Formats: sequence, C-alpha cells, structure tokens
Amino acid sequence: MSNVNLAVIFYSMGGTNYQLAKWAEEGAKEAGADVKILKVQELAPESIIERNEVWKATVEETKDVPIATGDDIQWADAMIFSVPTRFGNMPSQMKQFLDIQGGLWASGKTVNKVVSAMTSAQNPHGGQEATLLSLYTSMMHWGAIIVPPGYTDQVLFGAGGNPYGTSVTVDQDGKMADDVQAAVKHQAKRTVTVAEWVKKGNE
Repeated sequence: MSNVNLAVIFYSMGGTNYQLAKWAEEGAKEAGADVKILKVQELAPESIIERNEVWKATVEETKDVPIATGDDIQWADAMIFSVPTRFGNMPSQMKQFLDIQGGLWASGKTVNKVVSAMTSAQNPHGGQEATLLSLYTSMMHWGAIIVPPGYTDQVLFGAGGNPYGTSVTVDQDGKMADDVQAAVKHQAKRTVTVAEWVKKGNE
C-alpha cells in the first residue's frame, strides 16, 4: 500500500496555528505519511495587517507556504485543519476555503476523506470546542470520516484534555500556556493510522 497523503491546512494570524501545523507534520511523517503544509487565502485588507506587527510577522514567516486548493483535497487521503477561534467559530478565511469546494463535494470527491482539527484561543474556555464542532459540521456534509483524539493517550491531558481536537490557550504575549506538542503529534499519528485503515479497505 502506498503512503497516506496528508494535507495539514491552517490559518494563522499570530503564528500559533502555523506552529501546530508544523508539529502535526512532524508526527505524521513519523507515522510514515507524505505531508503537505498548506495555508488558506488571507482575506483581511493589507492595510489592517500592516498595523499589526504580530500579524505582519506571521504573513512574512508563512509567505512561502503554498495556498491550499481543491487539488490538494483530491490529493489528500486525510486532512488536519488548524485554526484560531473566532467568537466560537472557525475564521472566515477557513470558512471561505471550505465554501468554495462545492464542486468537489457535488462530485463525491470529499467522501471518506479522513479529517481531524486543532484550534487555539486566548482563554481556556474561549470557544475551542465550538470552533472544532463548526469545522466538523462541514465535514459531516462532505461525507468525511472525523477522527477526534478522544482520550486515546495520556499526552492529551498536558494540552488540557480536549477530546474534540488539540486546543491551546495563548496568553497576552502570544505564548502557548499549554504543553501541546506531544498531543498534536499523537493526534496526527492517530489521523494517519485511521487513514491507513480506510485506504487499505478501499483497495
């Protein structure tokens, strides 16, 4: 059987979800997957980004990361999404990316894709679970197979023990308040393992 193709698709304004995506890449590669890290298209006006030094720095840091397209979804056996929380919802940038995949959805190209998701917020109860559920709702419409981490490994508790997907609290200085690297890597490996089962079952 060929390796699992995993697309790690993120949106990041302060760099947190880009870091989560890189840890997911590490975990997935350790599990034998072929991995692409991809960002979604920025929608915010450049004038607003220019006024925010952290946002501006993240745009610069991720300038060479490819923008995700429908072709990447078709390539992927599995996807891990990483997004910040926006009022208990996914950011509009990620929502737009999902919304424009109607052609793939209508032709059945999203069916049985294995998916999982991660998120961040500035408060422990800042809407992390609701954000992940908002993303998973779209995945249900896609006919995708959702793979949450649940409580499948003790490392998840170092990241706060969110069974929906790894979530991290980021303090006012932009530092992660939780120890999430091990949880992210476990979630990535679990996603790849389930994708292997599905891929093998379809062969």
